[in-house]
Amino acid sequence: MVIRQRAIQTEDKEERHQALLDAAERLLLRSPERMASVAEVAVEAGLAKGTVYLYFPSKEELLLALHERNVQGFFRALGALLDGDGPVTVENILALTHAHMVDPPLFLPLASRCFGLMAQSIPVETAIAFKQRMAGRLERAGAGLERHFATLAPGAGLVLLRHSYALILGLFQMAGAQGVCPGTATGHEPAILQFGYPDDLDRALTALWRGVVGEPAARVPRRPS
Repeated sequence: MVIRQRAIQTEDKEERHQALLDAAERLLLRSPERMASVAEVAVEAGLAKGTVYLYFPSKEELLLALHERNVQGFFRALGALLDGDGPVTVENILALTHAHMVDPPLFLPLASRCFGLMAQSIPVETAIAFKQRMAGRLERAGAGLERHFATLAPGAGLVLLRHSYALILGLFQMAGAQGVCPGTATGHEPAILQFGYPDDLDRALTALWRGVVGEPAARVPRRPS
C-alpha cells in the first residue's frame, strides 16, 4: 500500500491510522516478545517518525489502539450474530470467541500487555476513554444476549461477558506464569498445574455459560494445528 505523506481528507487520515496499526501488528507478529519503537513502526509503514506522533503520542498508546481494533473486531462479529434472524446458541458464542480471541496469535498477548500499560504508561484520560468505549460495547452486546437468552435478567448479559473475558485472560496469564505455552503443557510443572490452555478454556467457558443461561453447550471442536 502506498501512503500519501500528507493526509488531509478524513478518509486519508483513517487510511494512515490503519496503516500504522497494520505496521505495528506485523512487527509484533514477527517479534512478540518485544515492543517495537516508534521509529520501527514508521519504517514498517513507510512514513516519517514524526508522522506516527501525529496519530499516536506514544508507542504504548499505539499498542492500546491496536488492541482496541482487535476487540472491536470481536464485538462487531458478536453484534452481527446477535442482530441476525437465526437462533443463537452457546456453541455459536464459544466458536466466535475462539475465532476472534483464542486462535489469533496476537489477541491475548497484546491484551495482557495492555492491562499493564494502562496501569503504568498510558495517560489516565486515554485509559478512561478506552474503558468508556469498552463499556458501551459491553452494554450493547449484553443487551443483545438478553434478547436471545430468556434466562438472562436485565444487565446479566453484560456481567456474563465480563466474567467470560476475565476467565479467558486469566487462564491465559496463568498458563504463561506456569511456563505453559497456550495449547500445551511442558511437563516440568506439578501435575495438577499442567493444562492445555484452549481445552481447559473450553471446559471452563462451557461450564460458565451453561450455568448462567441453562443451555447445554457442545464442546467447541479445536482446529487442526
